[in-house]
Amino acid sequence: MDGVVSVRTVGHELALKAAAAAVATGAAAGCPVVAAVVGAGGDLVAFVRASGSPSPSAKIAQDKAYSAASFRLPTPDLYAMVSGNPALRDGIVAQPGLAMFGGGLPIEIAGEFVGAIGVSGGSEAMDVEYANAGLAAIGARQF
Repeated sequence: MDGVVSVRTVGHELALKAAAAAVATGAAAGCPVVAAVVGAGGDLVAFVRASGSPSPSAKIAQDKAYSAASFRLPTPDLYAMVSGNPALRDGIVAQPGLAMFGGGLPIEIAGEFVGAIGVSGGSEAMDVEYANAGLAAIGARQF
């Protein structure tokens, strides 16, 4: 039908596999983290929280995933995109659910955007490393 668009998105099996791999990688390094995976539209598909992870990390991981999905960019790239314009930067950061620091990555499989993963609980570098481990577990592009 004309005017109708189909959107491919990550399914729950892949989403759970990515989130579990991210959390397992953090646990192996002694860093309890939270991982959230959202579909192409930014809706939560999978969520895994390691025992002992910081409470705020649950919301932060979801915000990172939502941000990466919304802009189809790693979350630090979003900050770089708006940082030179204070009005834009301040306006974006005022929107609920957006995060512009490391740990949110788009999920691209075979060149196709299908969602995003967000990890929180470690340093920015650790969160990015664990998010990439989640991507690797499902054969997605690394950032």
